[in-house]
Amino acid sequence: MEKVGFIFDLDGVIVDTAKYHYLAWHKLAKELGFEFTKEQNELFKGVSRKRCLEILLDIGNISATQEQFDTWMVEKNVDYLAYIEKMDASEILPDVPRVLEYLKKNNVPIALGSASKNARPILEKVDLLPYFDSIVDGNSVTKAKPDPEVFLIAASNLGVVASSCVVFEDAVAGIQAANAANMISIGIGEDTILNEANYNFKDFTEISDEFLESLLNKNHKNK
Repeated sequence: MEKVGFIFDLDGVIVDTAKYHYLAWHKLAKELGFEFTKEQNELFKGVSRKRCLEILLDIGNISATQEQFDTWMVEKNVDYLAYIEKMDASEILPDVPRVLEYLKKNNVPIALGSASKNARPILEKVDLLPYFDSIVDGNSVTKAKPDPEVFLIAASNLGVVASSCVVFEDAVAGIQAANAANMISIGIGEDTILNEANYNFKDFTEISDEFLESLLNKNHKNK
């Protein structure tokens, strides 16, 4: 039997840190003299910090020197880190621990595949770090989703072939990255937005143990 690996995005899948990203970007936008809305913040899902700042400056029609750009990148991250410093296990999204516990009991290797450069401290804050056999984050990759690099590295770290991996994502770019890696993609969120995913669920409360088991069996049967 081929080993099966499960890979999770972080923001919007395991914890909802999007609100903290929004607060930090909103604060920066205000300092730069324009409003940044929650609707515009949707453009930042699954996107690197550098690309987010580029989009933000486009929204505000603001030009920046490299020095200004670098300063604002750091400023945003400092503000974001101040917000997540207060995080605890209460911020884990519904039923995520149940799913992780099920996989761990069945000796399924688990990885994180996230664009966040703060993934490890966040997992430590919410007491989920021990569940993960590999952390692949923004510090480990050179290409952003929808490039599949982050997931391919995660699969390699787990010792699992890409086609035997299952990816949980809440962003279109993440689903596209999983599909490009020939992995099973599971969208967490609105199915109308994540319509390229192999499966869609509103959140983990809709994912039964039986469904998880079927994924394991489906992968085995495909080999």
